[in-house]
Amino acid sequence: RFSFASLATQSADIRFDLQRVAGYRNFCNKLWNASRFVLMMVEGSEEQPADPLLMTGPVELSVADRWIASRLGQTLTEVDAAFRDYRFDFAATALYEFTWYSFCDWYLELTKPVLQASESSDAARRGARRTLVTSLEALLRALHPIMPFITEEIWQRVAPIAGARSMPTGDGRDSIVVAHWPRSTDYPRDAVAERDIAWIQQVVLGIRQIRGEMDISPARKLPVLLENAAAADLDCAREHRGFLERLAGLESLRVLGAGEVAPPSATALVGDMKVLVPMAGLIDPRAELDRLAKRSAKTQAEIAKARAKLGNEKFVSNAPPEVVAQEQARVADFERQLQGFEEQSARVRQLLAEG
Repeated sequence: RFSFASLATQSADIRFDLQRVAGYRNFCNKLWNASRFVLMMVEGSEEQPADPLLMTGPVELSVADRWIASRLGQTLTEVDAAFRDYRFDFAATALYEFTWYSFCDWYLELTKPVLQASESSDAARRGARRTLVTSLEALLRALHPIMPFITEEIWQRVAPIAGARSMPTGDGRDSIVVAHWPRSTDYPRDAVAERDIAWIQQVVLGIRQIRGEMDISPARKLPVLLENAAAADLDCAREHRGFLERLAGLESLRVLGAGEVAPPSATALVGDMKVLVPMAGLIDPRAELDRLAKRSAKTQAEIAKARAKLGNEKFVSNAPPEVVAQEQARVADFERQLQGFEEQSARVRQLLAEG
């Protein structure tokens, strides 16, 4: 039986978190600004006039275009499964992470080298613009049940450019409310693009981490060396050099030859490959030694924790084999990192001695 007293009791259990409200507001701002960028790219400006063949002319899709389509398809699959199970929280989380991280943080940046490079072909620029507008339009349809008003507002601008129409309405207007739900099968998986973009992300994030830890200005172009690069690393470096130069702010990129000794450098690991930023003139060697000592201590603590778990007979006998194998792999990865820190410390001490 309904009563206001029982409603008040239930309401007392509801946690109203203002920080969450601020986070959702920031998400709306992120989506709005991303949409403005997309519209600016496809509607044209004095510097970049609109492409009359946007939806009809020949296109050349970059690895970034293929990657975002693949990620969109996987996200829609997750959202469909979440809705079937009435897990609206899972659906919202999948869409949030795709929008914020994959689309806004990475894809929009990855399109800039294609759109702004003078050597890009018209077909490549058209491919980037078409992927921008069509993936945004599909994303808006997927977001609409969760955030209806802002998606309707943006969709009214985006849909005509993307060539999207809704089902007929009484007044003859198109509306996202009656637009078809985006199908994950329209965006098939592209494992090669996902692998290559993951490699680019690791290299870029490694260089950005070096910048942050060494307090190097983002505006300063950096010379970067690649050591112990496998054939796949060399292929990615050669094919995607433009993305690395733009996103990581590189002055140059060079692969160390066999037997060539690297200068004292800050190091980031990408698998077995080392990404080196020569430190001469860039860092305070003593501060770098302190940083490496802290990271080594943290890594040693993680190794000790993982070894203690593996040394627990109860854990080893009761845990699934894949969990035990994963823990062993973590130990091996931490040990490889620790060795890298020790080698890096030796190089810094060499730089200190030479100074």
